[in-house]
Amino acid sequence: MHPMLDRIKQLQRIAGKLEPPTEDRTHLNRVVQEYADNFLDDFNQKTTFVISEEMGKAIYNFPIEESGKPVEDVLQCLKDNVDTPNLNPASGGHFGYIPGGGVFTTALGDYLAAVTNRYTGIFFACPGGVRMENMLLRWMCKMVDYPENALGNLTSGGSIANLSAIATARDFKGIKSRDVEKCVVYMTRQLHHCIQKSLRIAGMTECIVRYIPMDAKFRMHPMELNRQILADLEENLIPFMVFASAGTTDTGAIDPLQAIGEITQKHNIWYHIDAAYGGFFMLSEELKPAFTGTALSDSMAIDPHKGLFLSYGIGAVLIKNTEALYQTHHQTASYMQDALTLAEDPSPADLSPELTKHFRGLRMWISLQLMGVTPFRAALEEKVLLCNYFYNEVQKLGFEVGPEPELSIAIFRYIPDNADANTFNLALIEKIKRDGRIFLSSTTLNGIVWLRFAVLSFRTHLEQVDLALELLSNMVKDN
Repeated sequence: MHPMLDRIKQLQRIAGKLEPPTEDRTHLNRVVQEYADNFLDDFNQKTTFVISEEMGKAIYNFPIEESGKPVEDVLQCLKDNVDTPNLNPASGGHFGYIPGGGVFTTALGDYLAAVTNRYTGIFFACPGGVRMENMLLRWMCKMVDYPENALGNLTSGGSIANLSAIATARDFKGIKSRDVEKCVVYMTRQLHHCIQKSLRIAGMTECIVRYIPMDAKFRMHPMELNRQILADLEENLIPFMVFASAGTTDTGAIDPLQAIGEITQKHNIWYHIDAAYGGFFMLSEELKPAFTGTALSDSMAIDPHKGLFLSYGIGAVLIKNTEALYQTHHQTASYMQDALTLAEDPSPADLSPELTKHFRGLRMWISLQLMGVTPFRAALEEKVLLCNYFYNEVQKLGFEVGPEPELSIAIFRYIPDNADANTFNLALIEKIKRDGRIFLSSTTLNGIVWLRFAVLSFRTHLEQVDLALELLSNMVKDN
């Protein structure tokens, strides 16, 4: 036999380990499933934060080597160094930041997406997968009162969603590099910091940023916005983009979306709403009126891995003008000529910075198909009620509170008799971490340290909220 053929067959035998036979797959599936079940049924039920001196450093003692290791050893390393130290976002006691999701069906969708490895970037490659993702986007567009021809893209999260919207607005408005120094964007200081980051990445670093004053509930003043736009027009500047929040990270505030939309329409300014956290509360008929005005926006960011409780890694940008989104992101190449056949639905690769992409829509589609919308809506309404319950009860413990919650975030603090309040509340956060059963975060507003109580984990119920109240009560008894 030819030496080359001998070598090919030898390499084939070695490479064959990449295709485990049925019995090996069965073993791997069983061990991994046991690990997942132990996490969900045991560890995840009682642990939210684990203080660790090593903080996963032993992962470096488990190097990548020529030979593989037993799955049991690999999972033990994973447990010790990744899934145990510090914050557990999947816990029902996670009240810090905006809690992550982790609905079990997410894992099923991702497992099937990985096993089948379907490529859903281009219609030609997987028309059903592209239709699925576009169907999800149209469902979200309908929820936020966008027209039928609106679309968007499933992203990795809110940061990329906001970046995509900014780039689309920049091109649609014809902003060139020579114009940037005269361009003005409008926002409040409560807008998520990824917007400033996205402006920088999109080449808008030198644009003028106007921070519009807020009311006592940390919501934008529409009249101040209009006044600032008029002043900028007088200075021959270019009012380019207005950013509003539909659920801020600090306090859960919703800007007056309708009034802002009317102002942007009057002045022909691109209007973007960051609804990454708050958007899915629109599924509730009781809560949707708070979002009146989304129909006036040009684009929105919304995160299924927040309000739909899916695991990290799926956000969405919704854009009314699909052609504008296409013009910013579309690009061709000669090697793709066979794939550029007539498509019946827009390809994600033409509406996104990504060409190669994870089939992230499957996790959302399978979750909604298996469970329906009803339990998701119920969970969202439950979180709002739990937050209001906490807001009322924590005051009975002697805590000062901020504005009444609009969604599922409350801010509160304790004012001790003989200590600096800011220092005391930061120390309280450390005590909470050392206990480990719940997790809270802090923020600073106008120089005042506030504790944040953010309820968005689908695993959070009355039991976890009562535990948080009990811990807080015990920790301030002597002050």
